[in-house]
Amino acid sequence: MTSTPTELQIRAWREQGLLAEKVALRPPLIDLFAGAGGMTAGFTHFENQVFNPVWANDFDAAAAATFERNFGHMNHGDIVSLLEDPDVVIPEADVVIGGPPCQGFSLLNKERDGDPRRHLWIPFLEVVRRCGAAVFVMENVPQLIGSPEHEAIVERAEELGFATRAAILCAADYGVPQTRYRAIIVGARDLDPADFFPPSRTHRQPDEAYHRPLFNGNPAAWVEDAATWRTVRDVIENLDPPNETEIREDVDPPQDLHVRRNPTAKSQKRYRAVPEGGNRFDLQENAPEITPGCWIRKTSGGTDLFGRLWWDRPSVTIRTEFFKPEKGRYLHPVQHRPITHREAARIQTFPDRFHFVGNKTDIAKQIGNAVPPVLAARLADMVLAMLLARD
Repeated sequence: MTSTPTELQIRAWREQGLLAEKVALRPPLIDLFAGAGGMTAGFTHFENQVFNPVWANDFDAAAAATFERNFGHMNHGDIVSLLEDPDVVIPEADVVIGGPPCQGFSLLNKERDGDPRRHLWIPFLEVVRRCGAAVFVMENVPQLIGSPEHEAIVERAEELGFATRAAILCAADYGVPQTRYRAIIVGARDLDPADFFPPSRTHRQPDEAYHRPLFNGNPAAWVEDAATWRTVRDVIENLDPPNETEIREDVDPPQDLHVRRNPTAKSQKRYRAVPEGGNRFDLQENAPEITPGCWIRKTSGGTDLFGRLWWDRPSVTIRTEFFKPEKGRYLHPVQHRPITHREAARIQTFPDRFHFVGNKTDIAKQIGNAVPPVLAARLADMVLAMLLARD
C-alpha cells in the first residue's frame, strides 16, 4: 500500500464489498457494556468491516444472550467483578468500544449526582490498559461532554498515553433515520485523534424547518456526495400492518418482531384523535373527554408525547419504551397504533437478519439502548483509518 487510505476511501471500499480484499489488517475488537451489540454490528460483518471481535461484556442477561447469538461469544456479568477475578483474562486487542450506562448522566435521572453508574468509565479504561489497545471509542449521552466525569476520563486516558477528542454527533448525519444525538470520545496512542475524528458526515439535513440545534456540536464537513437525511418512510413504509401480538421464533423476519399491542377501546379512540404529525395537544383539542387530566393541567412542554412520527423526516430518538406512545412521539405516521419492535429496530438500523433474544420488554430495551449499527460503521471506518495510519 503506497499511501494510508482515508476514512472516505475505506467507506468506498466497504460499500463496494472490497474492504477485506484491500486491507489485510484484522484488528481485534473488545466491546464493553455491549448490550445487544449495535456497535459490534457496525464494526463487523453487518457492514462488511474487517474487525475481529475477541471479547465482550454486558450485565443484562437477555442482551448478553442476543450478543452471543449474533457474534458467538459474550462474558456475561458485572464488569467490576470480572476484572477482580484472577481467572478472567482480557485478551490483547487493538480497539475497545462501548458505552458505559448513560442513565447516571441522563436529565431524566433525578438522582444522577450520586449515581455510581457515572463512574463505570473506570473499568472501561482499565480494560483498555490491560488489553494494550491503540484506540478506544466511548459512547454516552450528550450531557457527558464538559462534565466533571469527562474531565476525569481525559485525565486518566492521558495517564495511559492516550490523546482524546470528543464531539456530539447526530446519527441522522451518518445515515440513520433518527435524530439521535450521542457523545463520542475517541482516544488514540501515538497519533492525534483530531486528525480523524469526527468522521465526515454522509447525510445532510434537507429542510431547516425541522432542525434541532440543541446538541449541534459536530465540526465535521460533509462528503461531496452527501445524501439527504434518511426518513421513517425509507425504512418502514413497506411493512404491512401487524397482525401478531407476541414475538415469534417460528416466522421469518421481518414478521418475527412486527408485533402490535392490545390497546383498550379508549386507547384506540385516543390514537384516532391524533392527526398526522400531531401530539397530545391535538388529542386534547379533538377529544378532551378522553385526554388524561395530568396532560390537560400541564399546558406547556412535552410536545412529543402521544405524537405521530412524520413519514418524511427522521424519527425522534428511539428509547426503551417506544411501544408506549405516552412516552414520546411513537405513534405510526398514519396507522392508529404505536410502532412495532421491527419498526423500531429498522429505525435503529439493525438489519432484519439480526436476531434478538428475550421477551418483548427485554428486546425493546435492547433496541432502545443500542448504538445504531450504521453510525457505528462510520466510526469503524474512522478507526480503521487511524490504525492504518499508526502502523
